[in-house]
Amino acid sequence: MQAQMLAPAAMLVAWTLVMLFWTAATRFPAMKRAGMDLGNAKPGGRGQDLEGVIEDRANWKSHNYAHLVEQPTLFYAVSLIIALLGPSATAILCAWIYVALRIAHSLWQALVNVVAIRFLLFILSTAALVVLSIIAIMLTLFADPSVLS
Repeated sequence: MQAQMLAPAAMLVAWTLVMLFWTAATRFPAMKRAGMDLGNAKPGGRGQDLEGVIEDRANWKSHNYAHLVEQPTLFYAVSLIIALLGPSATAILCAWIYVALRIAHSLWQALVNVVAIRFLLFILSTAALVVLSIIAIMLTLFADPSVLS
């Protein structure tokens, strides 16, 4: 059952890498269209420097990649805690719900980016993360997975 709890975390890592490659595949052509050459970039330049320089749609992927290395770090921590202490079917389901919502959030932000819908997806995924964190707290305080069954 531990592997089943870690599978959603592994999937989110893979999805984060998809977003990284999508960011590169979108930004480099946008930079070229804007007349920028990576070889002539000023020392210390960062991705944030491209805001307002390349088209917004190209930056949306990068924004989402940044989001995927922020809140999901909490998800990875609770996934490990739960996997080590005994995941329940509820915890596994919540983990998959979290991952599915984060992928939906990524696709929405990268392709459409209407903030109201994006925010709703974020809130729903956060709710799943809250449930997972409560499960992790209960497991660490009570050290008995049967209390969650």
